[in-house]
Order: sequence, then C-alpha cells, then structure tokens
Amino acid sequence: MESVTHYKAPWSKGLVLMSAVATLLCLGIAFGTPLLQQPKHGNWLAMRLRWLPLAFMPACALFTVRGYTITRGEILVHRLLWATRLPRTGLQSTSVDSEAMRKSIRTCGNGGFFSVTGFYWNKKLGSYRAYVTDPQRAVVLRYARRTVVVSPDRPVEFARELEAAN
Repeated sequence: MESVTHYKAPWSKGLVLMSAVATLLCLGIAFGTPLLQQPKHGNWLAMRLRWLPLAFMPACALFTVRGYTITRGEILVHRLLWATRLPRTGLQSTSVDSEAMRKSIRTCGNGGFFSVTGFYWNKKLGSYRAYVTDPQRAVVLRYARRTVVVSPDRPVEFARELEAAN
C-alpha cells in the first residue's frame, strides 16, 4: 500500500483580505454600474461588459490551491476541480523559507484572488512557479530546470518528508 500524506493550504490574512476586496469590487462593478447616471444615448457596450467581473470570479476560484498530497512518486497540488502533479523524480532540494517570495515580480498569474499562483521572479529564486496561499509557510522545491514554491500547513514536516525519501 502506498504511503500518502495530506497537507492543508491555509489562507494568510493578506489573501483573505485581497480576495474579499476583489470579490466586492467585482460585485460592485457588475451590480453598481446600472445605478450610475447613463448618457442619453446609452453605452450599450459598457452595460454588457459590466458582467465580465462576474465571470472573472469563478475563473480565479478554479485555480485556488486547496491542499497538497505527497505520494511515493509525486506531489499533488489540489485545485478546485483537478490536481496539478509535481514529480518527486528530479527533486534536488527542499527548503522552508518564509522569505522566499519577498520582492517577487509576477510575470504571469494570479497575485491574490483566492490564491497566489503562476509564474514569478525574484533575485533569490530566479524564475519560479507558485502554488501558494500563505507566503509565510513557503517551501521551495528545486529541480534541475525549475523552482516551485508551495505553502502547506506544516511546512517543516512537509519538507522533512520530501527530504527523507531523496
């Protein structure tokens, strides 16, 4: 029987605040726009586009990180409807680093609407992929050609478990 360990992906206070503000903003645009005074001839395009933020919310929610599972052969990053697979083969090092994402530049991705996911860069890590809900719990996974950052609820235990098998 294969050994499997599950880890939660707790949200930081910053992620909760950012998600709440973004949600209120999307709802405000969608439902508040009709309350604004409209020009005599109306702007039909603007009135149609006001619904776009409502589509944006579930799209971002789909990519939220719900947790992580370590199996013998891979690390699963659980999303809303699927799991992203990270192979354990080729994993060179694992380290807990609460400062790993400091001063990062988002090159493509989501910076805090239900998760911090996508491609980032900073001087410390170079280019990396993030699957994070709390940067203070960051665990850096280094492969030969890429770096990945995750944020399990028990980062030290998570890193120890991965290092033990390598």
